[in-house]
Amino acid sequence: MKQASLYFTAPHCVEIREQDLLAPSGREVLVKTLFSAISPGSELLVYNGLCPNDMPLDETIPSLKGRTCFPTKYGYSVVGRVISCGENASPEWEGRLVFCFHPHESHFMADPQELHPLPPDVSPEAALFLPNLETAVNFMMDGRPMLGERVIVFGQGIVGLLTTALLAEHPLASLITLDRQQLRRRFSLMAGADTCLDPAEPGAITALAGQLKSFIDQEGADLVYELSGSPEALEQSLAVAGFSGRIVIGSWYGQKVARLSLGGRFHRSRIRLISSQVSSISPELTGRWTKSRRLDVTWSLLKKVDPIRYVTHRYPFDRAQEAYASLDQDPGRFMQVILTY
Repeated sequence: MKQASLYFTAPHCVEIREQDLLAPSGREVLVKTLFSAISPGSELLVYNGLCPNDMPLDETIPSLKGRTCFPTKYGYSVVGRVISCGENASPEWEGRLVFCFHPHESHFMADPQELHPLPPDVSPEAALFLPNLETAVNFMMDGRPMLGERVIVFGQGIVGLLTTALLAEHPLASLITLDRQQLRRRFSLMAGADTCLDPAEPGAITALAGQLKSFIDQEGADLVYELSGSPEALEQSLAVAGFSGRIVIGSWYGQKVARLSLGGRFHRSRIRLISSQVSSISPELTGRWTKSRRLDVTWSLLKKVDPIRYVTHRYPFDRAQEAYASLDQDPGRFMQVILTY
């Protein structure tokens, strides 16, 4: 049996490499992949060679502890079926549908502790959204939206879209989103945004600030999420945040540099910049919250959010190069892209 693995080999280049696959031993189990999801934010940074070379891809995921230098495997959303078990693994694993934070591969060995059995009411394709929905849950925990607040979300890629869907469940005064892509703006309204604007339109940010002035007591937004992956959007976030507003920065910029004008209203506005990343939980919450508890909440939300409606394209695994090139060159045509095996 052969194992086919996707490697990022140079900027704008991916290859599928094959090697012989051994039988599982000890506690290991062998998983045959059914689907994997491409994360267009972080994976396109790797694809474009924009990741810092001095840091692991993800220290919290065993398969991603390596550095970002080429060639490298990357990806973190795989659903498959356990097809065989090592001699010390429980035979009950065989045949189970499982989710794993793992790169794109046709087969892979895993310790059962790394696997998450799918609940009976969650489909394999829906389970692929678990990592990005958990990220959105983490944004809720870090931003802590309150009843009656004015909330703005920059970026309606899949993470921004899921964040909007969760925010739409809150009794907010307003939920305004921004994205340059028309398709994403349409999906954003479907997810529950009151309004979705194009930040590239002349005067869009000025108009947004004017729209926020219509509230009686305070100008500006109470809570802003910067999820676009664009450093320019962080400057725009500062422009629309109100006095003592919170800006949650969930974007990973890689090697892109954010240049901010902090000498104006920011200096006196007590605006808080909050770094948010799903690999950890805010220290203020760790007395009651664990990553396991957060993941349980995410599983429970998958069915409610109905994320499969955001899948726009499916590519066979052997056409992965085409999938990444298309995402990079024409992002406006895509929401969630899935690889099939």
